[in-house]
Amino acid sequence: MKTKLILFDIDGTLLTSGGSGERALRMALKDRFGHDEDLKHVEIAGRTDTGIARRILEKHGTPPTPENITRFLDGYLHYLSDELKHSQGRLLPGILQLLNVLRTRPHLVIALLTGNLSKGAEIKLTHYGIWQYFEFGAYADDHHDRNELGKFARARALEKHGVEFSPEDIFVIGDTAHDIECGRVFGAKTVAIATGNFSREQLATHHPDFLFDDLANVDEVIATLGW
Repeated sequence: MKTKLILFDIDGTLLTSGGSGERALRMALKDRFGHDEDLKHVEIAGRTDTGIARRILEKHGTPPTPENITRFLDGYLHYLSDELKHSQGRLLPGILQLLNVLRTRPHLVIALLTGNLSKGAEIKLTHYGIWQYFEFGAYADDHHDRNELGKFARARALEKHGVEFSPEDIFVIGDTAHDIECGRVFGAKTVAIATGNFSREQLATHHPDFLFDDLANVDEVIATLGW
């Protein structure tokens, strides 16, 4: 059977962190730069942490230099672990069962394509007990533009497995229109899940290759996607 590369988003797709990420961003901004920010007018879902930091700093008149972005995001990571401990987050329906099935199939490579920083991804997925399921990832550390992350994921897959994955053998799974766009940029199959801030109807207008309310029916998901 042909090897396939499965790339998962994190927030709104694998889990909900109960707002811990947003709170950590607000605390870091206050601590490192003295700005209060409610994040109501900052788009977060589907964006990269580096891009979010850039937008927030610009909004408050702080130059988004590499040094300032690093300072901001170091603060965010500092607060994230503690916020997760006090948040009512959870894995989303079907995720643990799906990952347990996928890891038994040698023709599937399971990895991440996420707007999180690599360390932020590790902190979140470790907290919810699923970090070990993912071989590698493409992260906000690689590029602030999510649409650039596909090439990093493919390069790491080639490095680790010696396989040049064709776009038709790659699945990008996410809960936002940005995930769909990101996958489409490099020709991957796009799988939209209505478990985040975008409704099924909103996701449908972006014409993903596959669309699910959630991943709870694992057998149906695997059969539909041909895994």
